[in-house]
Amino acid sequence: MSEQINAFKMAQTQFDHVARMLNLDPQAAAMLRWPTREFRFQIPVKMDDGSIRVFFGYRVQHSDVRGPSKGGIRFHPSETLDTVRALAMWMTWKTAVADIPLGGGKGGVAVDSASLSIGEQERLCRGWIQQIYRNIGPRQDVPAPDVGTNPRMMGWMMDEYSKLVGEYTPGVITGKPVGGGGSLGRTEATGFGVVYNIREAMKHLDINPQNAIAAIQGFGNVAQYAAIGFINLGGKVACVSYWDRDDQKAYTVSHEDGIDPLFLQSITDVYGTIDKDKARDSGYKIEDSMAWISKEADVLIPAALEGQINAETVEQISARVKIVAEGANGPTTPEADAALQERGIFNIPDFLCNAGGVTVSYFESVQNDMNFYWSREEVLSKLDDKMTKAFRDVLDMALREKAYMRDAAYMVAIDKVVKAMELRGWL
Repeated sequence: MSEQINAFKMAQTQFDHVARMLNLDPQAAAMLRWPTREFRFQIPVKMDDGSIRVFFGYRVQHSDVRGPSKGGIRFHPSETLDTVRALAMWMTWKTAVADIPLGGGKGGVAVDSASLSIGEQERLCRGWIQQIYRNIGPRQDVPAPDVGTNPRMMGWMMDEYSKLVGEYTPGVITGKPVGGGGSLGRTEATGFGVVYNIREAMKHLDINPQNAIAAIQGFGNVAQYAAIGFINLGGKVACVSYWDRDDQKAYTVSHEDGIDPLFLQSITDVYGTIDKDKARDSGYKIEDSMAWISKEADVLIPAALEGQINAETVEQISARVKIVAEGANGPTTPEADAALQERGIFNIPDFLCNAGGVTVSYFESVQNDMNFYWSREEVLSKLDDKMTKAFRDVLDMALREKAYMRDAAYMVAIDKVVKAMELRGWL
């Protein structure tokens, strides 16, 4: 993300814009512009060499008016309180637009988790829980994995919480490993949810998926399953991009016949770094980091970090592009949004487009409460139903109010949150 882009200011700008459109009660707006609670804490970790290293952790609970706060834990070197604030706010809108009974939260640690040994990762995860366990729980705030974290880490965190409170509590964390309280279908949920939204957008725009090409930024969990899902629709994926941990820079990987995501998965490490030598040997082209955005494609799927489509990069988007489907959180800045609207590009906003992950996390919590677990097919069928309804609700609002899709999604989400505030007597 560009240093000039402050994610929280961007989130507030988006909210303020729609609050004015809705003529929102100033008291409600004042409460929703800022998180309800914020935590910042030290996590001293004993490293493998015996030294103590102090990390800084965060947890932000933006809103719990519709249910327990919900949101991931991001381990990233550039993590800041403002980034976490923005992501927590977006989670409030995401759970509301998907119509699941949860609020919005987010957490993180400023660290490159790939630079730590497995033992150091575990001690950091357990240390994060030790600092915040009094303020999270199945009925308070339910964390989950995000950038730089994974199901194994969630298993450690759930275990540490259970030890501290003295009872097995699988519902405190979602995104856990299957067999350790996790849900089938969770791994592919966010990427498949992106594709369910794209499928519905194509129906609306009368685009035949069989003739469609997508270009994807990223090759982490979301991008991998978005690529697989898009090909399952009948389309072709021109490229993906990835962060190379060895070179400390990003690349775009493309193929003239379209990429094979299953092959690329087989040469990708757990942190999303593709073996570019093996890719080249198989006929793939290695291009610069932002080559994905200028591809001749019908659909762009930014599925990496915030602020990637901005005032400068939006000018590189091909005239062929009809849909931008935001797999990442906050990938499009307000300046770029204006340009997309002017060009008539159909935008599927982040907190609608990538809500598949939190939806299946909610399903995981339900299964934890029941102590009964569904099949993968049942989970994905329920996810498809939820995502399709959420998309249609936002599209209906956009058509009725003649609004941009992002504005319509905010209208749907904010209306649900404010109604919950009124019903609880907060306004």
